[in-house]
Amino acid sequence: MQSFEIDKSDLQRIKTALEGDDAGLEVVLQEYHASEIAILFEKLPQEDKERIINLLPVDEASEVLSEMTEEAHPEELLLNLDPEKRSDIVEELDYDDATDILSQLEEHEQHEILQDIDQEDAHNIRALLKYDEDTAGGIMNSEIIKVNINLNKMQALDEVIRQSEEMEEFYTIYVVDDADILQGIVSIKSIIKARHDARVSDLVIRDFVYVKAELDQEDVASLISQYNLTTIPVVDDNMKLLGRVTVDDIIDVMEQESTEDILKISGVSEDEELSGNWKEAVKSRLPWLIVNLGTAFLAASVIRHFSDVEERLPVIVAYLSIIGGMGGNAATQALAVTVRRISLSDLSDRQAYTTVFKEFLVGLINGAFNGLIVLVFACLYDENPLLGVVLFLAMTGNLVVAGLTGAGIPLILKRVGIDPAVASSIIITTFTDCIGFLLPLWLASSLLL
Repeated sequence: MQSFEIDKSDLQRIKTALEGDDAGLEVVLQEYHASEIAILFEKLPQEDKERIINLLPVDEASEVLSEMTEEAHPEELLLNLDPEKRSDIVEELDYDDATDILSQLEEHEQHEILQDIDQEDAHNIRALLKYDEDTAGGIMNSEIIKVNINLNKMQALDEVIRQSEEMEEFYTIYVVDDADILQGIVSIKSIIKARHDARVSDLVIRDFVYVKAELDQEDVASLISQYNLTTIPVVDDNMKLLGRVTVDDIIDVMEQESTEDILKISGVSEDEELSGNWKEAVKSRLPWLIVNLGTAFLAASVIRHFSDVEERLPVIVAYLSIIGGMGGNAATQALAVTVRRISLSDLSDRQAYTTVFKEFLVGLINGAFNGLIVLVFACLYDENPLLGVVLFLAMTGNLVVAGLTGAGIPLILKRVGIDPAVASSIIITTFTDCIGFLLPLWLASSLLL
């Protein structure tokens, strides 16, 4: 299926259908996949969403809700539905999807919904709600297929058939003992191909990867990526099987974490919704801009300190923004690469030193190359070779500082327990701006005046 991008024609078609009767609207909706309807929902008012959800079959309505982004607030849409329709949708949802949606509601609203659904479904959802949403327990699905290690081949197949009736798909069969303690995994292929008299204990793979329920979702994603898994079991401290995290959950996690890192590096709080209004954007960004303003004053104080240099050599002012800007760009490149490395895995001391040295070397080479261009320009345009030397040294020095801070600052922050994506950019900008102004002005005062 090709990826769906919302355009004016699709949106207008839905809006036109909404102006007509339910029968016509249903005909139009049949041409759209649930994920496409979820995208269209981002442009529709609440009352239109409710009307569409009420018209859709329960299985499709539940899929639309599960595909909606957190910023589209599927929990509000669910809460406003007719109680009977709402209960049918929640029971149709996978437990992890239902938990994700209900976790955004107040406790009394969760209770109101859960008391109206099947008791077993409510129990499973409540069990998942107790975990933090950014942990393995928070993203796991408690719908699993498990067989007892003491069963024979035919008994195991019967169990798989029975348990899979209400599951859309499954990748792995988990093997447990009588106390529900995870013993290993087995594939359906192994069971089918096994001898008629084989037992699960003969087929089980005991060397397998698992995670504890409290493990951070980023670490879960790393394990699934490292071992090329489609699913990973989640256990408690006693190795009791709790659920599974599947690769489709991890795709959502990776997208979420990447978005958070990009927003943080840009000085935007992760609490700001991508589709939020201007008030939310101002509230999220203004504190960071005020901090940045303070660092800008610090950089400006460097220029004020060398005001006599500017008066006697006004041409130097034209180059300050070039050197400072180049340093900022180089630092951002080093920061992005380093934060990405940190997010993928914890770096050892040796890896950290290697990372910093690499960025130092890159900064030195890039600085010298760009500094040489500025030197040639100053010689030809300003007819001042010594000014070119000053600018060459300043450009080289600032890009070296950019590389060192871009790689070193996030590693230091990570070591002391501060999220490097949040604070690094402000600190690094301060360094590159101050050094970018200090070096050319100080060198000019020493060598030219």
